Amino acid sequence: MQSPLSPEPSRRVLLTTGSSDAHTWNLVHLQLFLEEHGHSVLNLGPCVPERLLVDTARMTSPDLVVLSSVNGHGHQDGLRAARALREDEETRDIPMVIGGLLGISPEGAEERTAELLAAGYDAVYPDGTAPTALLARLGRLEERGAARGACTGRAAA
Repeated sequence: MQSPLSPEPSRRVLLTTGSSDAHTWNLVHLQLFLEEHGHSVLNLGPCVPERLLVDTARMTSPDLVVLSSVNGHGHQDGLRAARALREDEETRDIPMVIGGLLGISPEGAEERTAELLAAGYDAVYPDGTAPTALLARLGRLEERGAARGACTGRAAA
């Protein structure tokens, strides 16, 4: 049963952490939450190198890439991931968001957020943001999956 918070149609989400983050519980929580609300989730797991992230995004053409950080280095990992995705011709337009513990202290949070947005993230969710914010973001995505698959000659995931 689809939640009233869930958008129609369901979206394809590519979920991961940064290359230095070995935590998995955040990914499992988000995956189950998104699937419970009718979305399809490919969870790459922890410690994902940027090349794997780009290659998987190219193969699956997700509607949204979600990076979740627990180790406090989300800002650094997120910048590398954003550069890699935005430099690739096939992934540069895929919407992406990042959230969680993005720094090891509260000082500099505004600067980190600004840098992540400038690097290409569509939204930055600080630690403690309710997961329903992600549902709202998915609901605002344009209908792009079919057009993106058609333009690149790849089947939609």
